[in-house]
Amino acid sequence: MEKLDYVVVGAGFHGLAAAKQFHCLNPDRTIAVFDGESTVGGKWAKDRLFPGLKSNNLLGTYEFPDFPMSSEKFNVRSGEHIPGEVINTYLKTYAEEFGITNFIRLETRVLTAEHQDTVEGGWILTVQPANQAPTKIFARRLIVATGILSEPFMPRFEGQDDFGGKLFHSKDFPQNSDTLKAKTVTVFGAGKSGWDAVYQYASAGVKVHWVIRSSGHGPVWMAPPYVTPFKKWIEKLSNTRFLTWFSPCIWGDADGYVGIRNFYHRTPIGRFIVDHFWNILSQDVITLNKFDSHPDTAKLKPWLEVMFTGCSYSILNYDQDIFELIKSDKVEIHIGEISNLSPGKVHLADGTEFESEAFLANTGWKHVPPMKFLPEGIEKELGIPHQVVDQATPEDLANRHDFIELADREILQRFPRLKRQPVWNKDFIPLSDQKGIVTEATSRMPLTPYMLYRFLIPPSPRFLRPRDVAFIGLQTNFSNIITAHISALWINAYFEGQLTIDPAKAIESKEATAKLQYDTMLHNRFGKWRYPTEWGNKGPNFIFDAVPYLDLLQHDLGLKPHRKGGMLVEMYSPYGPEDYRSINEEWLQKHKDDQSPKDINHPSSK
Repeated sequence: MEKLDYVVVGAGFHGLAAAKQFHCLNPDRTIAVFDGESTVGGKWAKDRLFPGLKSNNLLGTYEFPDFPMSSEKFNVRSGEHIPGEVINTYLKTYAEEFGITNFIRLETRVLTAEHQDTVEGGWILTVQPANQAPTKIFARRLIVATGILSEPFMPRFEGQDDFGGKLFHSKDFPQNSDTLKAKTVTVFGAGKSGWDAVYQYASAGVKVHWVIRSSGHGPVWMAPPYVTPFKKWIEKLSNTRFLTWFSPCIWGDADGYVGIRNFYHRTPIGRFIVDHFWNILSQDVITLNKFDSHPDTAKLKPWLEVMFTGCSYSILNYDQDIFELIKSDKVEIHIGEISNLSPGKVHLADGTEFESEAFLANTGWKHVPPMKFLPEGIEKELGIPHQVVDQATPEDLANRHDFIELADREILQRFPRLKRQPVWNKDFIPLSDQKGIVTEATSRMPLTPYMLYRFLIPPSPRFLRPRDVAFIGLQTNFSNIITAHISALWINAYFEGQLTIDPAKAIESKEATAKLQYDTMLHNRFGKWRYPTEWGNKGPNFIFDAVPYLDLLQHDLGLKPHRKGGMLVEMYSPYGPEDYRSINEEWLQKHKDDQSPKDINHPSSK
């Protein structure tokens, strides 16, 4: 059996960041990266690209801090959204630059991961290369970097076997690009991938029937790259400290501006200002997009208040004006429910029917890792989504109702504004429960949210003791690549026992373990109140809370998070990859100066 020090599952941004950090910081250790795709890239892998696919981010905000995406090298100009092909090339070049290409094993799936309950811990993985028999590998430490966009959630529709046309998930759009030559297609769902598909079809001259569930979440927020009356770059707007204070954030105090945050969220006048800020932001997007200028664009006005929207808040990154296409006869929007499919037709519950040669389902993703963890039931201690139950066993933190009650009380006491939860749809029904859609019984089971400390590691003594597993890439924000870089540094430091605030020390007493687990519950339960349609079992999902999250990780690493060099620039200058260029060198120097871990009860862990 092959034995490795580190195994990373997933070769997207986060998996490559993890592999790079581990290899560069521990060059003598053995490492392998497994991915089922034929190229690196994760959601930017070659097989998932199609012509016209671009990043939401503009050039300069979608790159690793220590590997700038230069205009000259990658042929992208300032102010442009980055083509998918360029991102794929960038990730290949990143792997080559840092010497990890030879560790990547593509077209190789990890089927199972069985934990070894020994003092040293570790995992026995069952992996299967393409067209080969499964084999066993021992990994001393396992890093799961599959994210939340690995396995599509694809329900069955009544009558789909008789439909006759192509029916596929948005993930498989590149493999079904011949449908761009169809006369009529159906796009189901109004997530960002749904918008992308509508744009691709309509701009190719295909008649699109766009079905948006009347019992669903409604269309995502789609904003221009520059918003507010001051026309600020939105990725930088969300990473400006002054503006992050308007977001209720349970870990926000990590930025050091406790008094300002208390004013905004714990006083009536502060909450009035906060509401006014979010109203300005939402009205600006509605005005810029001219939603109310036409009956069809009015159907795309978001149903959920922008304050409570996570990363489904997306960017208009199209070459043409998509709203002009929507107002044309090429797009017909239906707000309703699909009752069934029949040969060459789609039927809605209100009696509407229309012809369709293809059906693209923008129906989301399975949010649990695409591998089986063993022994059976271990997911409760791993902190990954599993079934909600009334009676929890001691190791099942996600179902600890006493902790849930305490956490909810603290969250609402600190952020009274969150008591007024939005009613985005009084008739909401989960997609898995909708009439006309057939799903497996397991798909209809309510699942717990992820329950990971710092959104990275299980807070269970079973895994803290051997320090042998971490998850990366579940956190979603507008600064995903910076997050990947710093999270990977944090995980490496955790594995090596080099964090200034060492969570593994919590197992030395029941009180410290309870506090670690409560902090984990508090941060993850916060998502239920802050981003009610976004978080759940999907993983941490936030926009204006990314900078304080990075602050939190830097505190754990023993670094000072204020990196701007002055009070005014610290408050008003947005954070970007360039601000974290030297973070590895700073941490290495800090580690040389002070290698003594401190107690988990450090103030910044709250």
